[in-house]
Amino acid sequence: MNYPELYILRHGQTEWNLEGRMQGELNSPLTAQGESEAAHQGAILAQCDLRGFAFFSSPQGRAVQTAGIALSRIAGIIQTDDRLREIGVGDWSGLLRDSLPLPQADDPFMAQYEIAPNGEGLAAVTARCHAFLQELKGPAVLVTHGVTGRALREIVAGKDATQGTDIHGGQGCVYHLKNGSEKLLS
Repeated sequence: MNYPELYILRHGQTEWNLEGRMQGELNSPLTAQGESEAAHQGAILAQCDLRGFAFFSSPQGRAVQTAGIALSRIAGIIQTDDRLREIGVGDWSGLLRDSLPLPQADDPFMAQYEIAPNGEGLAAVTARCHAFLQELKGPAVLVTHGVTGRALREIVAGKDATQGTDIHGGQGCVYHLKNGSEKLLS
């Protein structure tokens, strides 16, 4: 399927990112570094022609905070959409990632999301991302999260778009997706 042009931002570093905690549906505020990363994303986007773009954010606090910093001088209206929220990690919400089982897998950190008790699972995240993209009427800037952003990027640009990327990465940069390909702007 051919999708509209997208710029995808991951929220800036949070206190829980710094501590290595699983956030999922819970929230912690951006650190000073996270605020700086969001400002950097705004500077990147300020150099782009965003006429005709819509602006969307996950409703979770860390994404809304990032959107407020990154898009404050760019976007007239920022809509929130629940389908852009981060993967639910169920009973592991708020726990230190290092204290949890790490499966034997090519990407053990992503595999952790599949075994989180009462978690959402990657297939459900991908399904809601597909639904969001199918309803998208035109080009957009999306402020979201690590796993959700990764799912969006794989849908639009294919699995190769996330090969060699780290789920802990993406903060402070912007992914530009157009015509089925991806470019990292940092």
